[in-house]
Amino acid sequence: MSKTPKNAAARDIVTPQDPARLAVAAKGRLRASKWLLLRRVSQALALVLFLTGPLLGVWIMRGTLASSEMLGVVPFTDPLVFLQSLAAGHGLIATAWIGAALLVALYVVVGGRAFCSWVCPVNVLTDGAHRLRVRLGIKQGLQISRSARLWALAAVVAVSALAGSMAWEVVNPVTLLHRELVFGVVFTGSLAWMLIGGVVLFDIFAANRGWCGHLCPVGAAYGLIGTASLTRVSAKARNACDKCMACYHVCPEPHVINPALKGGQGETPVILSRDCTNCGRCIDICHRNVFAFTHRFDHRRAEPANDTEPKSRPAAPAAAE
Repeated sequence: MSKTPKNAAARDIVTPQDPARLAVAAKGRLRASKWLLLRRVSQALALVLFLTGPLLGVWIMRGTLASSEMLGVVPFTDPLVFLQSLAAGHGLIATAWIGAALLVALYVVVGGRAFCSWVCPVNVLTDGAHRLRVRLGIKQGLQISRSARLWALAAVVAVSALAGSMAWEVVNPVTLLHRELVFGVVFTGSLAWMLIGGVVLFDIFAANRGWCGHLCPVGAAYGLIGTASLTRVSAKARNACDKCMACYHVCPEPHVINPALKGGQGETPVILSRDCTNCGRCIDICHRNVFAFTHRFDHRRAEPANDTEPKSRPAAPAAAE
């Protein structure tokens, strides 16, 4: 009769419905959701900074994510809005140039698509759509090339040039949702909520993470900015990986994991793909502590930690991602 290995529990394959099971057993529920909770706080804070003006008359941030001003002094201009304006032939004032430069500099440091996971309000809804899709057991869907969002980005700029206006901002779900939350009256008949509802339904029933992962030109623009970004996630303890698959289940861009996690001895453990959103869920969900935030030049590999084995098997399944 074969014997069960002592670390069999650590080699369990987790399911998409319950990806946090081993992480909760090993680290506790709070540590297994730390970066997720911080992202939700960041997204809420980004909204609150804009809401203080309309609600309290204290204008910390005036405007929307498309174009805003902090404390009446520091301008911010969304890079895609800036590109549309240039393509449309609009004369841009100095504050627009400064605002765009400030955001580009910020996201070159923190990671271009960090906007998608740490600021964008649509991300909260599409994350929820993904969880609902998993709970409903929907597996099949449209196969969309990830280059589609780059083509969408090019189309947005081209249409702006041909139309002489920022046509995309009329239907941009990110801009419309943020404007609705900050200034609008929330009711289901508005254009913003009809478009957002369409995005959510598309993600649930048509394509898994279809909008953010395949089509959104805003995410494509920030991805290009973050191509050389400083902040990165590293699979520095990849030798400790036991192939439980949890990181693949929760990552919004799972294709970015393989090169760092499965790379050869001479290949970097740092995730360098511009598609990575720096969301930190792989760090949360890994019960072997394989992943960590670092910088793009940190190619060190760590030895497996001694305290990564689950102390006990969970009595009941943890909450699904």
